[in-house]
Amino acid sequence: MAKSIIIIGAGMGGMAAGIYGQINGFDTQIFEMHFKPGGQCTSWQRKGYTFDVCIHHFFGCRPGTDVYQLWNELGALPRDLVPIEECTSVVSPNGEIFKDYYDLEKLKDALYKLSTKDSKQIDQYIKDIKVFTNKKIDDAMASGSVWKMIPIFILRPSILKWFNMNMSTYAQRFSDPFLKRAFSLLIYANPDGPFFFHLMRHAGGLSGDIQWPVGGAIEVAKSIEQRYLELGGSVNYKSKVEKILVENNKVVGIRLSDGTEHRADVIISNTDGRKTILNMLGGKYMNKIVRGYCEPLQDETTFAIDVFLGVNRDLSREPSSLVLLLEQPVTIANHTYESIEAQIYGFDKSMAPAGKGTIKVELSASYAYWKGLYNDDRGKYKQEKKRVAELIIDILEKYFSGIKDQVEVVDVCTLMTWERYMGGTQGWFNFPNRKFEFSIREDLSDKKFKWTLPGLSNFYLVGAWASAMGSLAHNAISGRTIIRRICLNDGKELKIQA
Repeated sequence: MAKSIIIIGAGMGGMAAGIYGQINGFDTQIFEMHFKPGGQCTSWQRKGYTFDVCIHHFFGCRPGTDVYQLWNELGALPRDLVPIEECTSVVSPNGEIFKDYYDLEKLKDALYKLSTKDSKQIDQYIKDIKVFTNKKIDDAMASGSVWKMIPIFILRPSILKWFNMNMSTYAQRFSDPFLKRAFSLLIYANPDGPFFFHLMRHAGGLSGDIQWPVGGAIEVAKSIEQRYLELGGSVNYKSKVEKILVENNKVVGIRLSDGTEHRADVIISNTDGRKTILNMLGGKYMNKIVRGYCEPLQDETTFAIDVFLGVNRDLSREPSSLVLLLEQPVTIANHTYESIEAQIYGFDKSMAPAGKGTIKVELSASYAYWKGLYNDDRGKYKQEKKRVAELIIDILEKYFSGIKDQVEVVDVCTLMTWERYMGGTQGWFNFPNRKFEFSIREDLSDKKFKWTLPGLSNFYLVGAWASAMGSLAHNAISGRTIIRRICLNDGKELKIQA
């Protein structure tokens, strides 16, 4: 009889575990609290407009890379893809614009037109990008393989310096005030963003490894679900797991919120690690490192609010990502901004009705602020969401004249939306406490943690908690890694094709 595996959560790590589990002869089934696949890899429609809450940069579109192979194995590729022209664009209050083109000649020309006095630094920036256009570096970074990165660091130690530099620090190399401010915001308008990640994105866009999947995140998730179902797996939707059943320190099954129980030889959790460890398992299988990972997160969270707009306006000629520098700081939902970033989906005609367009603006926010509003007064919570949308529309009006009267649909997603949708800690932030992210090195006896728990057998964690990454590819790889580990325990090699 085939070994049975129950997977909690139909997110990227869970579905990947299911696919590789089916390929390797295991009997798998997924239990998902929502009614559709993908977890955080999702989008939805409102009056013909598609609002994508997940994908910023879809890595793995270039044939010959490990991530491309992964997406093929999972059924996410091949699919219709759209190449993106620029990494990020920044516009000043007076209309001056910097387009950080992927094409290096266009990029160089654009920068020289903005500031010839920075010619030396511009040339150096182009050289820095070219270092990361090495296909081996590109593939190693996208796949998250430490073993692939080690020989690269040995052969090219000069790239190590970029791993200790953020965007704000690099921006100071420019003398032009606009470029200095613009460069600090090229990673999701975050001056603390790591410069190496910016170079990695540039290399990916230049090589064609980063493209946009037509239809957005939910279409990617549906393709992977279809692959899983074709392999004989099953997904139980609207099935919230309340408890993981344990007998003699060995997991034996799950109990759903409706009281029904389901048994299996192995349990894999693709849900928030804190909720899994502290609630589903009652906090019984913890050591110092596990407790550290489960400690509370900082209150301030990036990508905490998504303001979606469906507008009766052609956006096909607009940049895909536009950072708007504000003339004066503005306070939105208890947070002060000097710039905002808008994702503009005019490059994908499927995201809006013909001749119209979809815009998303992502904002940081305090979890406690939104949680307090939601718990204390639902009316005030809804009113604050409306106020946030109105403030964003007013800001956009200054750059896109007339857009205020062209808005047809407004949808605001907050941390509370994520909490209802996924049940994670502080909304969508399903990562271990970052202060302890690398403390695993301090105790080699616990080197397998984030995949397993001390003293508990036949149990594994996958997804964002296990990978500690927001990347879809890294979360999918975590699912494959666990099935490989289960195969090795059974004395067999992992198969990647049925």
